[in-house]
Amino acid sequence: MFRPGLFLRLAFFVSLPAAGLRGEAAPPPPNPSSVFAAPENVRPLKIALYEGDGSGAKGIAAVTARAAQLPGATVTPVKAAEMGTRDLSEFDIVVFSGGSGSAQAKALGEAGRKNVRAFVERGGGYLGICAGAYLACAGFEWGLGILNAKTVSPKWRRGGGMVRAELTAPGRALFGPVAAPFTIRYNNGPIIKPLGRADLPPYEVAAVFRTEFARNGTPVGVMVDSPAAVHAPFGRGRVLTISPHSEDTPGLENMVPQALAWLAARPAAP
Repeated sequence: MFRPGLFLRLAFFVSLPAAGLRGEAAPPPPNPSSVFAAPENVRPLKIALYEGDGSGAKGIAAVTARAAQLPGATVTPVKAAEMGTRDLSEFDIVVFSGGSGSAQAKALGEAGRKNVRAFVERGGGYLGICAGAYLACAGFEWGLGILNAKTVSPKWRRGGGMVRAELTAPGRALFGPVAAPFTIRYNNGPIIKPLGRADLPPYEVAAVFRTEFARNGTPVGVMVDSPAAVHAPFGRGRVLTISPHSEDTPGLENMVPQALAWLAARPAAP
């Protein structure tokens, strides 16, 4: 016998999970074995990798493994205290991986942030992944101020999992001629828009999100078609930020090596 009250209660409970997953599509398909080709003719690079508060051990290990794919590359872990005192000019690139951008900024202190900023301004490369992308943004008073960007919302706990992304035309020039969308791991990375500061150059979008997470009361719809990766000049150096995590996504093992190769190929100073 049909019982309307029981049916309504069951329908309510069945609908609860969907309400907690607003804006989310079905899980995307896995990537092919290798979406991006390995970079070619890259000189041996010296890479400084931040290691300290706000940077997770798994992210550090994953970035180290990806950088090691470049022939002759050396990766040197640099502690937070060293970032303020060490002469970074011995390196080609400094990398800040996933974790917490504000915690990284606090650990660096004013001296560390100033030293990293000066390194890029003088011609160094900066790669920021997730937390490191937050850290680069000039829209935070604690940020490095090397990327003319701010987040679209103060609500950053969007959730995590696999999403779809796609390269733009500038992104294909940077990462390689990959036309199709690909799957990439996302975990609360920054969703940015232009800050519009007159004293900073605008960024160029290299990749965009095609699906989104919008959990924990975060706004729905702002992630789709927003930047997943951007790049910009800063002084004589280059800045490249990636909101999601290609470094540990199967099939995207060559994305970080391509990013490092591009950062190191900056134009010679006049």
